[in-house]
Amino acid sequence: MSKKNKKNDPKKAIFEKLKKANPRELDQYFSEENEDVFSNFDCLSCANCCKTTGPLFNQADISRISKYIGMKEGGFVESYLQIDEDEDYVLKKLPCAFLGEDNRCSIYDVRPKACREYPHTHQKRQHEILKLTKINYSICPAAEQIVQRVFSRLQ
Repeated sequence: MSKKNKKNDPKKAIFEKLKKANPRELDQYFSEENEDVFSNFDCLSCANCCKTTGPLFNQADISRISKYIGMKEGGFVESYLQIDEDEDYVLKKLPCAFLGEDNRCSIYDVRPKACREYPHTHQKRQHEILKLTKINYSICPAAEQIVQRVFSRLQ
């Protein structure tokens, strides 16, 4: 994107408006819009999150998933994970190895906390995670809808 186009980037304008919003109001709008959008959204029709981004895996996730799939924790880590520049466990490759052809997760019942919470639009203190929401806006159609609706309500 050229410098001129970056200046007129609608996403930038949206997130500038969200940054200036009252944090309590922002949380309320995100919560309401999240509930409404996800009541009608079929994640299985998309699965962009599983195809393009990898969750962080905490120790509880590693223990729970490795037990579920019948592997020792060390073997699970060696087979599926790597440590990133922030010293976090992340997937070695994408799309996620646990994503099926039908966009279903083979470890859904024990999936990582980061997956359960994605795209994080239901969480309180949205003003503190707008950077993450901006990333998810570009990946998740539901997150994009939620952000657009919140932005419209703030107009």
